Amino acid sequence: MFQDLTTITVKNFFPISSLNLPSSSLKPFPLVLSLHALVKSPFQISCRPPSSTGRLLSGPPMPSFLQAEEPQLSACPYRGTSSGCGIGPLGYYNGSLAVTEAGAECLNWAEFPDYVQQYPDRGLGNHNHCRNPDGGTTPWCFFRLASGAISWANCDCNQGAVRLAEDSSVELYFGGLWGTICADLWTDWDASVVCRQLAGKKNRPGLWPIPLHLQSANCHGDEKTLLQCGYQEAVSGTCNQGSAMVTCVGAPLRLVGGKESFEGRVEVYHDGKWGTICDDQWDDRDAEVVCRQLGLSGNPKALSWAHYGQGSGPILLDEVECSGNELSLDQCKKSDWGQQNCDHIEDAGVSCNPFTEGTVRLTGGRSPSEGRVEVYYNGDWGTVCDDGWTDLSAQVVCRQLGFSGPATLASEADYAAGQGFILLDDVACVGTELSLLDCPHSNWGQHDCSHAEDVGVHCSPESNTVTGSLGPPVRLVDGESTKEGRVEVFLNGQWGSICDDGWTDRDATVVCRQLGFSGAAKARAMAYFGEGQGPIHLDSIECRGTEHALGQCVRPDTGIHSCWHSEDAGVICDYVEEKVQDIRRTESSVCGMRLLHRRKKRIIGGNKSLRGGWPWQASLRLKGFQRDTRLLCGATLISSCWVVTAAHCFKRFGVDVRRYLLRVGDYHTGVKDEFERELPVERIVLHRNYWAGSNDNDIALVRMRGREGHCLSFNSHVLPICLPDKKEKSDINRQACIISGWGDTGKSYSRTLLQGVVPLLPREDCEVRYGQKFTNRMICAGNLSEDKRVDSCQGDSGGPLMCQKSNGRWIILGITSWGYGCGRKDSPGVYTKVSRYIPWIKKVTKLK
Repeated sequence: MFQDLTTITVKNFFPISSLNLPSSSLKPFPLVLSLHALVKSPFQISCRPPSSTGRLLSGPPMPSFLQAEEPQLSACPYRGTSSGCGIGPLGYYNGSLAVTEAGAECLNWAEFPDYVQQYPDRGLGNHNHCRNPDGGTTPWCFFRLASGAISWANCDCNQGAVRLAEDSSVELYFGGLWGTICADLWTDWDASVVCRQLAGKKNRPGLWPIPLHLQSANCHGDEKTLLQCGYQEAVSGTCNQGSAMVTCVGAPLRLVGGKESFEGRVEVYHDGKWGTICDDQWDDRDAEVVCRQLGLSGNPKALSWAHYGQGSGPILLDEVECSGNELSLDQCKKSDWGQQNCDHIEDAGVSCNPFTEGTVRLTGGRSPSEGRVEVYYNGDWGTVCDDGWTDLSAQVVCRQLGFSGPATLASEADYAAGQGFILLDDVACVGTELSLLDCPHSNWGQHDCSHAEDVGVHCSPESNTVTGSLGPPVRLVDGESTKEGRVEVFLNGQWGSICDDGWTDRDATVVCRQLGFSGAAKARAMAYFGEGQGPIHLDSIECRGTEHALGQCVRPDTGIHSCWHSEDAGVICDYVEEKVQDIRRTESSVCGMRLLHRRKKRIIGGNKSLRGGWPWQASLRLKGFQRDTRLLCGATLISSCWVVTAAHCFKRFGVDVRRYLLRVGDYHTGVKDEFERELPVERIVLHRNYWAGSNDNDIALVRMRGREGHCLSFNSHVLPICLPDKKEKSDINRQACIISGWGDTGKSYSRTLLQGVVPLLPREDCEVRYGQKFTNRMICAGNLSEDKRVDSCQGDSGGPLMCQKSNGRWIILGITSWGYGCGRKDSPGVYTKVSRYIPWIKKVTKLK
């Protein structure tokens, strides 16, 4: 609800309703209206779903009947999904593809001179090659329908893509279909090109019949793709020697110097020698790739400074920078072979510890299916005391280990007493849990037992392990750690997401088990970790929770679904429910403190916040006809009973407190978070000098219902922000202030909390742009340069503009108020200057 003063209106034209525009709940897609009877060139309106932010799109030339006047029609920016096309460093495709996804030939751009003029220097001209002049991530082109009408479509970016089937046979995407290559004339040169093109990727397509595309590839070995070779298309559907096959092997790795086989100094084999890797830029993401390449699952951890001893051979690699999703180190950004400026004291190492907290094992038995129960916690194995232990708890242990048959207790004499720690006591499972940690139990290490009371179990030797393929590779994306994120699977040559229809903790348990995590698992739905950009591969997963991989679960055919990316499924592995622990301290002693800063940080400036990262972030919500509420405005907690927000938030629905609720501790608006609370509103106070016809004095205070000073309790996710000094002489970093919120624009909003970095701007810059509308009770902030346009579209009306003081505490400097457009280089966001209202705030709230 940031007040956007820039929109467009349609004049002298048929009603917009007759265009059949998609509703905001539909999947985003560009809609092109070719109005040949009225105008010479098409224009484009692009729509996005409610999880997006954005305003007016500057697109292809508008017809003359589209004029900028009163605020009536707003269009949202559209960005296509990521493609297989090679986008250049400036963001534009300049290749030679000239075919749409459906196989239609592209029309010459010269037939559309308006586009060529609108987008100079974007590669348009006298040719029919696919282009993305509007900056979208998928090139497109115009083509002619069978009826003779002109339409447009995305281009066939997969043309020439290769993949490996489960039997290592090569499949080529050609002419809109996946097909095979004949092995009769297949050589190592051809295979080397395939491996270069694959870069180690491998997937397992279905077993349905597919056509034969190429009779021979005829590569020299130095080509980047198969279609650069002198290939010969197939003239018949059979080959004498079957389909071409390859085996791609990356540079071999080994771990040296560790006490266990899953840890050590990383050494890589190149040019006939083993050598080490320098630890410059070495982190857990690099370790994750090393562990994956070695076939080791578990908790990857990077270790530096020759943790496992110094190597003696050459130092072969430096500046390794993996994203964490690569299948081998070869795919990561890194130095050229042998180029480094390091000593062996900087040799990199990894630990691929397969054990996570809550992992169980059986020891001392005569077979793998029986023994003393031991559980892993904080780097140590320990036993479990038999207080409260029953066959039901034994059943859970056996299920966690992959045994599906009946389980029984062992007698005290069956196995020798353990040594070391007794880690759990008073375990009371009901028998349906998927992990021992799902059962009620004592705190770790708290017990009144001796090792004579260690429990043991007998599991049925029948195992749930299914031989054969375990299905496609799985990864987690966009989580705050490697143990959580959006679930993506690798199918048909690309990573894609899973729809959350029927997504449960049982499905999450299988995903986590496949990734090497054996602790409790939590399912997350509704794009909790953000929306994916690729295809949606799977829907309606039906796991029992005992499978070892997602491929063993019942599911419909891949690619068949009725979902949008707003329904992408996610998981949290090794999940431990955070207990809400109240902080019994005064506002002044805890204001502006971020108690979760020790967690793995994202780079501030990304648009996604950490959970609990801004504990004073609140939201004003409008009640619906039933018990549902919807986001109306952002707000900022300044005490246990009061929030501050923008006065214009109440312009439409008034100040009747019965209409509103306040929500604190929220991260994902569609998922009930552990620390989330909704509280009734007792009082709304608009500034006495605010009136709806102006943007001046745009500030309001809202009080929650409750006893003075005790309306809500503080915890790590719910804390107040500090108020600024009256004269605003605080020592703050003016170049790195933060705005946060759910990106509400009155049209759409993000489901997860967003943030953005904005610099405070000199008053003169604001006055030049806004003139007399900009008063001394306002401040403006934002990036004026065209390539850095973050502003209050990242936040909400009423949300905070906050800056950090040198003592580490955060203060609220402004309240998101108004502006012209979104992210325009000459139109920074305008905020109510909180320091001008400190006496009024303290008088109303009685804060000291």
